Amino acid sequence: MSGFEILIVEDEHAMRAVLRDNLQFEGYRVVEAENGRAAMDRVRERMPDLIIMDIMMPVMDGIEATRIMREKGIWTPVVFLSARGDEIDRILALEIGGDDYITKPFSIRELLARIKVILRRAGLSGQVPPHALVGDRSVDFGTYSVSLPGGKRFTLSHLEARLLELLMKEKNKPVPRAKILDEVWGVGAYPTDRTVDNTVVRLRKKLEDDPKNPKHVLTVHGVGYKFCE
Repeated sequence: MSGFEILIVEDEHAMRAVLRDNLQFEGYRVVEAENGRAAMDRVRERMPDLIIMDIMMPVMDGIEATRIMREKGIWTPVVFLSARGDEIDRILALEIGGDDYITKPFSIRELLARIKVILRRAGLSGQVPPHALVGDRSVDFGTYSVSLPGGKRFTLSHLEARLLELLMKEKNKPVPRAKILDEVWGVGAYPTDRTVDNTVVRLRKKLEDDPKNPKHVLTVHGVGYKFCE
């Protein structure tokens, strides 16, 4: 048995049943909710290890529920499920604090692989300090947050935090895209170089004064990226 507990948030009973049966077969403990509001109640009661969150639901959708949880300091990894595959929808879901986004219809095997990657990497390795300064911005890896001197605050997704941690661990050294894909996403997640680039773009918006002319998360052409203080 894995020992991990997963919350399924899905308004369609048949889909919940499919997810529940497959997760339980893999050894996960499963909790269920039919909308975002019920999901927040389950999170307060159970504090699951991961949430599978549908987006389009009655009462409260998955985006709003996740936004509220992040504002309350709840950083449980969230995997979004959605029938909408537009890039803008994916970006919104990740920017408000989602950790992954899977478009319906999807492969159960792929979902299970992504869940394993996220759970395996959910704990930061401790090889960089829990608090770090990037320019005048304070990064808190414990709460996945970036704070500016004036009090403005950004939240980091799990993937953004993992990416930043890896680059900081290899400070001033180019980190190849292949290594980033392997250590941040894992081979079971089937990401692409474009996925890395999009995550870097989001990370720069939170770390850099001028994201188009970055000083800290730099592109190493033909290789990947590197972090500079």
